[in-house]
Amino acid sequence: MSNLRGSYLKTQIFLISIALLIITGCTPTQDAVDLYVDAVRLVEAEDNEKAIKKLETSLELYERFSLAHSMLGDIYYDMKDYNKSARYYEKATRLNPWSFRDYFSLGEVYYVMKEPQKAANAYVNACEIKPDHLQAHINAAKSYYEIKDIDSAMQYIEQAENIYPGASEVQKILGDIFEFQKNHEQAIRAYKRALEIDSNNPDIMLALAVAYLRDNRTNSAKELLISVMQAQPENNAALQYLGYCHLQLKEIDESIQSYSRAIAIDSRDWQAYRGLGVAYMLIAINDQDDVAKAKALNQWRRSLEIEPDQPRRERLHKLIEKYTE
Repeated sequence: MSNLRGSYLKTQIFLISIALLIITGCTPTQDAVDLYVDAVRLVEAEDNEKAIKKLETSLELYERFSLAHSMLGDIYYDMKDYNKSARYYEKATRLNPWSFRDYFSLGEVYYVMKEPQKAANAYVNACEIKPDHLQAHINAAKSYYEIKDIDSAMQYIEQAENIYPGASEVQKILGDIFEFQKNHEQAIRAYKRALEIDSNNPDIMLALAVAYLRDNRTNSAKELLISVMQAQPENNAALQYLGYCHLQLKEIDESIQSYSRAIAIDSRDWQAYRGLGVAYMLIAINDQDDVAKAKALNQWRRSLEIEPDQPRRERLHKLIEKYTE
């Protein structure tokens, strides 16, 4: 449960009378209020099913009871029934358009549901209600970044930076935006600032390593990726990039090991199969090794089987055709 939802439930019993008058503009029946308070206690006791029944009955008595809709949104979110959660939060925001927590929670649900445009819309409303709320601005920027609305993402992350420039997440998102714009130097600076704040964060280290790779700084990328693997031995993406680093540095055996480990973690990692094929083909060419060539062709075919529409697939088809006897 998010901090917003958790703190909310713990205080509602004591504030219920005042909150109802302020938020709804009128008072539900006493029975509806009593059912709502019972539901709060049941949620605290982790009995969500009974709480849902209480709240549904409360809404039968007073359908415009925004707090009941909001709590149902909370409960279904925690139960991972995101469609129902979003539906109840939407209703809560319509009934109470000044509720920051409902818009913020709605954004959380839509982001989890991989609907970033709807998440962005919800977070924008939350930001309008609380212009100084750091996480709402960060989340709005992240949502806009997901749909590649870079101008809007930059607008909200710059506002977040003005609110609190010392947040590592702010610098991380700035790095992501700069990297998307192919401004590798600016991206590297932003990721470094993020690491200065949060030095042991593998996600930031991985992002910085990728930026180094795109800036042709392979040794720097390799060092960071090794650090990521020490923190997260099962990080498939880090292994894949590490395999690429080894290829660039002509460390073929190490490249094969990294790509093979990546495939062991995710057997459908088409990029690792493609890289592994390159490593085997280099051995085949250097050593006139037909066994290595056969392995390379098998890896490339497997890569195309998993992802037929992968980028530069035409080149891979031509390589397979070239080296197939």
